Amino acid sequence: MPTVAAYTATSPGSPLTRTTIERRAPGPRDVNVAIHYSGICHSDVHQVKGDWGKGLFPMVPGHEIAGVVTEVGVEVTRHAVGDRVGVGVIVNSCRECRNCTNDLEQYCTGAGSVETYSDTDRYRGDEPTRGGYATHIVVDEHFVHRIPDGLPLEQAAPLLCAGITTYSPLKHWGAGPGKRVAVLGLGGLGHLAVKIAAALGAEVTVLSRSPAKLEDGLRLGAAHCRGTDAPETFTDLAGTFDLVLCTVSAPLDVDAYLSLLATDGTLVYLGIPDQPLTASVFSLLPGRNALAGSQIGGMAETQEMLDFCARHGIGADVEVVDAERVNEAFDRVLGRDVRYRFVIDASTI
Repeated sequence: MPTVAAYTATSPGSPLTRTTIERRAPGPRDVNVAIHYSGICHSDVHQVKGDWGKGLFPMVPGHEIAGVVTEVGVEVTRHAVGDRVGVGVIVNSCRECRNCTNDLEQYCTGAGSVETYSDTDRYRGDEPTRGGYATHIVVDEHFVHRIPDGLPLEQAAPLLCAGITTYSPLKHWGAGPGKRVAVLGLGGLGHLAVKIAAALGAEVTVLSRSPAKLEDGLRLGAAHCRGTDAPETFTDLAGTFDLVLCTVSAPLDVDAYLSLLATDGTLVYLGIPDQPLTASVFSLLPGRNALAGSQIGGMAETQEMLDFCARHGIGADVEVVDAERVNEAFDRVLGRDVRYRFVIDASTI
């Protein structure tokens, strides 16, 4: 089996260090990707630190992968050597259940979807999947996406998670002209939610605790920006929004944000809090409102998102770092010291 360099955490909370790992040899439907850039998602930090209690170690994180095809299997039809491609959060699913056949592989009810790292690799028995903090990855062509020429690879990498995580609910809940959308939190997810919602034609409002980020919200395409620490925000905006995307993982007063919804409005959770949500049913009944969640997108929708972003000139705002600085980048993610996504230059691995 091919051996490649990677950055690995050996146990929960351990620093990432340079190691070598084995990749499977490409099968008939596989694509071998030389990774150029790998985004650092906040979930990578949670997984490495063991915050969610289900990680498989040793762990190679990374599910925001952009690179170039170096080899394809004999049955591959979607990609060719030299293509610019991306790999996102999942690398396998049953492809037979109702959800999979309806292009909702992320909600596979058969054998379940397989995540790009820290999951059981169905090709290699009990071995864990290993992600994009590496020089190469081998993935079934179905889960490899074409990156349009207009998208720089370093800006495209975060779209494979943060981009599709925001695009999918915006499309599902009908963000567009005449719709009022609020984006709660302006980080890796939130800044892309603003760009995409504005490009879809919605009237976008940023809700943030940070005054400096409120200014950024206008630059990114928001029509309005309001501070969530100001009590008058909730009074002034009560009953305003058709859709509120919550991109933060901090505990919130859910009822307060439900009060911002117009009739038939929806509050959608994208960030993952480390505590259970608490909300009163009386916050939902008067306006026939909904509290929902959303998880990435299917493979067809992910390609749709990439094509949409290319047409509208949307990429992530990134800070590219050498691989040896990955632990420093993790600390800065926890300190909210990035605008708005770190991306590892895989050539430095």
